[in-house]
Formats: sequence, C-alpha cells, structure tokens
Amino acid sequence: MTNYIFKDKIKRDLSIGKLVCLARSYKKHAKEMKSEIPKEPVIFLKPASSVIFNGDTIKIPKMSKSIHHEVELGVVIGKKCKNISKKDAMDYILGYLVALDITARDIQSEMKKRGWPWTIAKSFDTFAPISEVVLKKDIKSPQNLEISLMVNGKQRQKSNTSFMIFSIEEIIEYISKIMTLEPGDLILTGTPEGVSEIKKGDILEAKLGDICLLKVNVD
Repeated sequence: MTNYIFKDKIKRDLSIGKLVCLARSYKKHAKEMKSEIPKEPVIFLKPASSVIFNGDTIKIPKMSKSIHHEVELGVVIGKKCKNISKKDAMDYILGYLVALDITARDIQSEMKKRGWPWTIAKSFDTFAPISEVVLKKDIKSPQNLEISLMVNGKQRQKSNTSFMIFSIEEIIEYISKIMTLEPGDLILTGTPEGVSEIKKGDILEAKLGDICLLKVNVD
C-alpha cells in the first residue's frame, strides 16, 4: 500500500494502480521523434513498480546505454470508470501531479526496428518518478499549465498543457472504452518537445505551473 500525500496535508491510503501513458501527444514532440501526428490517443502501460517519489533516485539499468527524460502532466483517477463520456470525465479525477516517463531510448529504438513491443524500455524500476498529488479542486485549469524540466539547472523542456493534441476529457473517454480505470490509476498524458539524454550524477527538477515540483537524481 502506498500513500499519496496531498498538498493540503490530507493523507489517504491509495494503492498505485496501473500507469496508462500517452505517446506523441504534443505535435512538436511527435515531429522531433520523426513520428506522424496521431488521430487518436496512442497508449502504452508502465508497471506500478516503476514509481518513485520526490527526492528518490533514478537507477540506470545495465541493459541500457541511453536513458531519456520525458516530463508529463499526470492525472490521478479517483473513481472507477468505464465507457465514460467527455462531458462526465472530470468527475472521475482525484487530482494531478507532475511526472517523468523515463525511457531506455536505445532499447526502444531496437524494439521498434524489429517490430517488437517496447514495454522493456519503459518499465524498469524507478522509471516513473512522480510528485505529490494536488487535489482537483486546487487546480483551476489543468489544460493551461506551464510544464517544464531542468537538468543540472539548465532548461531542457518547457511547454504548456494547452498544446496537448487531445484534451484530458478526450483521453479519459478513449481509455475507458478500452479498459476500466480504477482509483489509484495514473494517466501520464505525454511529453512536449525537448526530450534528451540523462546520465549518472544528473539532477532533474520538473514543474507543473507553480503547484507541483518533483526533484530526483540519477545514479
């Protein structure tokens, strides 16, 4: 059982469920990855065992020689939902966070070349750092927040959630048609442009507006 610690100091026991992640959800990132812009959300899963928290350490696996950062808006599901429409989607959200979707880019590239699934590249332990959760009521407009990442004090990624190709409501509607979303599930909504490599000794600082902060190091 894992505790989410909320910004307003309320504590609730809530086990982390599955992590449903989006790929190519910002146009500029799709272009930098030389990928076509999708007409519907592209999703993949990360295990709950990949989650770490503020102040923790990303561990570089021996299997990879190229690890990349991807800063993302995270959506925390608060109620069980299936086949939810866009107009009702926000009712099922508990809160928001800033997250890093860490990727073993060399493994992912090799899997893509072979036409194989690239789950391995996303699923190593420590590959999903997340911040504290901020309750939905405390964020006026999650679809208009600056999102950024600094590495060793230098800007690597900076954008706004308003540039997401699909809205949060559209994402929840789409995912809930495929799988049931349950309390504690996290949706990582994809990364903007600027992804690049991280190395041992780096310090990463991710921000979502002025409400969420995540700081981790790399070993």
